[in-house]
Amino acid sequence: MSFGITVKFMDDLGLVAREAGSAIMRVYGSDFAVYEKSDASPVTDADREAEEIITFLIRKRLTAKWPIVGEEAAEAGDIPDIAGTPFWLVDPLDGTGEFVKKGTDFTVNIGLVEHGRPLAGVVFAPAAETMYWGFPVGAFKQVGEGTPFPIRCRPAPSEGMTAVVSKSHRDSKTNDILKRYKVAEEVSLGSSLKLCAVAEGSADLYPRAGRTMEWDTAAGHAVLRHAGGEITGVEGEPFLYGKVSEGFANPFFIAKARDEVREEA
Repeated sequence: MSFGITVKFMDDLGLVAREAGSAIMRVYGSDFAVYEKSDASPVTDADREAEEIITFLIRKRLTAKWPIVGEEAAEAGDIPDIAGTPFWLVDPLDGTGEFVKKGTDFTVNIGLVEHGRPLAGVVFAPAAETMYWGFPVGAFKQVGEGTPFPIRCRPAPSEGMTAVVSKSHRDSKTNDILKRYKVAEEVSLGSSLKLCAVAEGSADLYPRAGRTMEWDTAAGHAVLRHAGGEITGVEGEPFLYGKVSEGFANPFFIAKARDEVREEA
């Protein structure tokens, strides 16, 4: 496996995500302040503390040789040189809006990218105590302290697909994408849990026509990819990472099982 991505490596990465999640939940249970970033999106002390923990522990427990692109560091202008090397993409608290509203659909996302594609990643939902892993061995889910079990995308049901859509970023462009498919049900979820829903076969399709960043999707993309799914551009074009010149912004995309086809017109 590339770069020694073993079960032990992923277990250790999961522990990093759990420690960040513990810090997030401590803030969650307090009367925390909410600040505004340059793009007007919310940020809290939980975002910042979790990213510090993840950065420190990756370098201490896993490897110090691969650069780390973290959401909060990038916002502050701290962007490492990622040319010609694998690199980490970290969203310490994906779904800050849900966190602020005291919802539960927020996650810790840690993805490892190789040659523009997600090689491995973990998504941890601390409020639900649920962890997802994706790496070359496969994709797995763990609930609480239970035994991790494999997950896989499902074939689209003949009666129609289940589409997961953003709780806060639904728009007419998303509706236009959905019209291309035979959709029987729509479910609203927050954060990268939408990608994980497709990966575990509880949903079939996730279209996104709003703004996202590479650290939002890399970890969930790794889970989806190793569960038999993929993210592509809206017209099927490759969905790649490391777009420094574009500020790590993603294009619009569709996430689905790799063997999924559009509904016949």
